[in-house]
Amino acid sequence: MITITEQKPFEEITQSLGKAKKVYLIGCGTCATICHTGGKSEILDMKEKLEAAGKKVTGWMVVPTACDELTRYALEEQAGEIKKADAILALTCAFGVQTMALYTSKPVYPALNTLFVGKEEAPGQFIEVRCAKSLLNGPCGGSVEGKCEVSQDIPCAWQLIYDRLEALGQLDALEEIVPLRDWSTSREGGPRRITIE
Repeated sequence: MITITEQKPFEEITQSLGKAKKVYLIGCGTCATICHTGGKSEILDMKEKLEAAGKKVTGWMVVPTACDELTRYALEEQAGEIKKADAILALTCAFGVQTMALYTSKPVYPALNTLFVGKEEAPGQFIEVRCAKSLLNGPCGGSVEGKCEVSQDIPCAWQLIYDRLEALGQLDALEEIVPLRDWSTSREGGPRRITIE
């Protein structure tokens, strides 16, 4: 499972940086590197773009896993270069941004959009793991023989949940009602897929 990200448009990045003239760049050696959105190559490309736009990059690093608490030690090791910056630009998922914000007094701005958490179906192909209809309290009436009505290629997430709870002897857990969520902010319906070249 990895967090699937895409890079924000450069104009949005520079707008979020606002008046910050000096920037420190941080990428992630795990998910963002796999997605080609925040590894070494993308950090160096971003450095070049920022400098062409008149920003000074005080330094950069790619931490092994940006959402890990060990990121705190990486920030401490680079404290001198980070101190020279007005802001940190994170080429990481939202979890990485939040983790960095816990351990620095500098503002941390995201350079990536976090799309979904996915599992690899085939090399470079990731699919979101959730109910295609975003149902929270059991399956819809449309699933047939353990397959989703959205597509016969998609296993019904609730069938998988049921089978797992049955095997664990915990079917009573399905009796707990989860409150409704506001899915009107969802950008897409159904499990999202992405292919990374």
